[in-house]
Amino acid sequence: MTDFMAGQNAVITEEITRIPLRYPAPRAWWACFCVSLMLLLSFVISATVLLIYGVGVWGNNIPVNWGLAITNYIWFLGIGHAGTLISALLLLLNARWRNSLNRFAEAMTLFAVICAGLYPILHLGRPWFFYWIAPYPNTMTISPQFKSPLSWDFFAVLTYLTVSILFWYIGIVPDLASVRDRAQKRWQQVLYGLGALGWRGSARHWARWNQAYRLTAAIAVPLVVSVHSEISLLFAAGPIPGWNSTVFPPYFVLGAAFSGFAVVAMIAVALRHALGLGDIVTERHLDLLGRFLLATGLMTAYGYWAEVFDTLYGGEMQEVGTLMDRLTGLYAYSYWGAVILNFVPLQLLWFGAVRRQPVILFLIGLSVTIGMWFERYMLLTTSLYRDYLVSSWGEYHPSIWEWGLYAGMLGVFFTPFLLFVRFLPVISAFEVKEAMHETGDLSHA
Repeated sequence: MTDFMAGQNAVITEEITRIPLRYPAPRAWWACFCVSLMLLLSFVISATVLLIYGVGVWGNNIPVNWGLAITNYIWFLGIGHAGTLISALLLLLNARWRNSLNRFAEAMTLFAVICAGLYPILHLGRPWFFYWIAPYPNTMTISPQFKSPLSWDFFAVLTYLTVSILFWYIGIVPDLASVRDRAQKRWQQVLYGLGALGWRGSARHWARWNQAYRLTAAIAVPLVVSVHSEISLLFAAGPIPGWNSTVFPPYFVLGAAFSGFAVVAMIAVALRHALGLGDIVTERHLDLLGRFLLATGLMTAYGYWAEVFDTLYGGEMQEVGTLMDRLTGLYAYSYWGAVILNFVPLQLLWFGAVRRQPVILFLIGLSVTIGMWFERYMLLTTSLYRDYLVSSWGEYHPSIWEWGLYAGMLGVFFTPFLLFVRFLPVISAFEVKEAMHETGDLSHA
């Protein structure tokens, strides 16, 4: 039995370390990377135009002074939440099945938070002065305006990004050492050796690593709640109809987890197929992802229902008018798009056979990802474009530069993620081996 487990450990290590050393699908990777670079070029062009001409090139107006930029800011932050949930929370709960998913989920979180953090900076108008919103010592002893959402964003996003980087890097160190030890080329030995920080796998190293890893996880878990609660309070703290609701903090947190699990499911299916990882990312993992997606989706659906109920029960004329406008008004397509795309295909996940079908799970995840984008867009535009005063009404239509920046942000996300897939271990080899040793099964049930 001991020899069998040792053989299995060697097979797992070889299968995972071969990806950065001898990538199994170079043509598909280069095709995806070229598309990603084209999207990244769109970001460079759109951001350059924005810096030269200012935010006037966007479609923002009065009263809709929050548009596509803030929609995408919330959307990208939401995508990153599932990575923290899968990695940090399930680590503290000793859920072994996370070990085949946590590495690429953490990377997804990291790059999604970077994309989200760029939007408020670009939205400032003078982004080169973004550090003014930080409480740093300055010669004029001027403190930031802590009532401003920009200051809230600064603390929330910077803290989340810092902890995400630490958590991801601490977790990958042992696997970088494994890749270093198997590398044949000198540049690979040097590169992975520097990243491994002298890791030798001694008992002392493992003890310190375990302490740091779990401590960072304990810090990261509250951030899942705090970051999106902070974003929801940007809306709920004001008197805008359709926003002033106490259900927003849990509604936003659950919606973020919902969209995040959808993206994790899509990435898991794509990597499983492209890299031949079917024996590590098993049907059991797809089934569990489908269950989490279904659970968080039903919780998000409850938020939709609670919002409608509270509005009708309260009976305030402006709130009811905003609700009716969402259902039948100019932007009704965004509301019904969110409802249909989020919750109709989701019902297929009640069936275990569907949850274990990679293609169907991928398509459901894609539907949810698009639906959650529609939800963010709907929340912004339908509450702002018709203010209390009829004289302040004004439609909002995103400009080509907003769409270009959004496409470019996808490039900002996919370019480093593809580099991560190509040059770093996408699966946590040592955690998979540890789970298999304890459970005797790669499904880690």
